[in-house]
Amino acid sequence: MPENDARTPEPRHDGPHHGPGGQAPDAAAAPGQPARREPSAAPADGQEEAAPGPATSRSAAKASDKASGKAGSPVFTWLKEVATVVVIAVVLSFLIKTFLFRAFFIPSESMVNTLDIDDRIFVNLLVPEPFALSRGDVVVFRDTKGWLPPAAPEEKGPFSWVQDGLTFVGLLPDTTDQHLVKRVIGLPGDHVVCCDAGGKLTINGTAIDETYINPAEVPQVRTFDVTVPEGKVWVMGDNRNHSADSRAHTDSDGGFIDISDLEGKAAVIAWPLNRITALGNYPEVFRDVPAAP
Repeated sequence: MPENDARTPEPRHDGPHHGPGGQAPDAAAAPGQPARREPSAAPADGQEEAAPGPATSRSAAKASDKASGKAGSPVFTWLKEVATVVVIAVVLSFLIKTFLFRAFFIPSESMVNTLDIDDRIFVNLLVPEPFALSRGDVVVFRDTKGWLPPAAPEEKGPFSWVQDGLTFVGLLPDTTDQHLVKRVIGLPGDHVVCCDAGGKLTINGTAIDETYINPAEVPQVRTFDVTVPEGKVWVMGDNRNHSADSRAHTDSDGGFIDISDLEGKAAVIAWPLNRITALGNYPEVFRDVPAAP
């Protein structure tokens, strides 16, 4: 039977009752006051965090709207994609130019008909190392022997740095005149002689039929008899009557080129478009040549 008058329970005098965790329950708060809860780092399962204050909510909303509007802008997205493509292209071009291929410009007629004036070529930098040279390879090398006259200083325009930068990363060919391009005729140890009774070049006693020579002119005979030293090569131009090659510089280190001066092997003509082609080394010409003694 319910009581008519509710009685307030008397407090116990034997101390607060501790729960299983050793802490007083929230009911131990003073009578008439709400129980207090200790703040926690994160809400318990099934509970929601308290909503942020009005100022915080407005700031967060503005930042979210601004970020979403910027990220969602088609112009911003397009610019980001273009910038990404440009950066990737520049990095790849620099790596290719540094380790694999490098572009060069042909300024002279010494290699006609194989190479014409103003041709752009790509040079394989993996030759002569780690891949070995072969007779007949077309090579580009630095002029450390003084074959060329000193290059005249170029007048720098206001935007010359752009061309220099594009050349540095490999997007433009190297147009400096301090490089030469010739064909390797003699490797280290080879005995190269011009000419035999039939007017042909001989290597290690074997005459060769040089099908790469410019057919427009009959080559003038310029006699020589050399043995290529170790670490060097003997080079000649395909346009024999218009090539100041090893034959013309026997007074400078015997006309030999240091293998360490080679930039690499010319692999392909890349420009103009109507001349795009791979450059071979005519293995059939040198097939019967014996190894150096």
